[in-house]
Amino acid sequence: MKKIVLLVIAMCAPTAYAANKDTALDTKALTVIQRDFRDKGIAKVDRVKQDKIQALCTQYRDRPPHALQDKLEKEQLAAVKYPADGKLMGDWKAGEKLAQSGRGLTWTDKEGDVVGGNCYNCHQLSPKEIAYGTIGPSLLHFGRNRGNTPEMQKYVYGRIYNAKAFNLCTNMPRFGHVGALTESQIKDLVALLLDPESLVNKE
Repeated sequence: MKKIVLLVIAMCAPTAYAANKDTALDTKALTVIQRDFRDKGIAKVDRVKQDKIQALCTQYRDRPPHALQDKLEKEQLAAVKYPADGKLMGDWKAGEKLAQSGRGLTWTDKEGDVVGGNCYNCHQLSPKEIAYGTIGPSLLHFGRNRGNTPEMQKYVYGRIYNAKAFNLCTNMPRFGHVGALTESQIKDLVALLLDPESLVNKE
């Protein structure tokens, strides 16, 4: 119980704590993590280590200075790897299966197992699906409302590949950036959102 309280305190400390650069709680929280987390199967302890962007968002409580945020978002966007064939939309039906799947990347999975997108965990997509999360915005009728122009396809592909290129401190995973989803899978999710025949846009 003490460990949980310690982590909550470290995560929810007020801005004044950050401003004073008092790192005592951060140090204690890191000590607990390093002591209690262990590699297990394909799930390695390095997953709890923050990269440069994550650490910065933690430091500024998700509100970094605008100039710094703009600079880093541009760097993240420049690193997005778009398909060499120029095709950004795949099969929306495969995208729907992917959006429904939350499988993969746990310690019980094997290296190379197919990973799901788990999109419904955070977003509304299909009007027929009654179970979906609200952490992210509703994507129902996304393509119907925004169209599926080449520019929109590129935007959606980039957003799925690395959402931090568009919103530095977003909670959305960087699916392509971290290698969780393949190029083909991201194309299928683009189609799910933008194809006029997709159930996202039909009803």
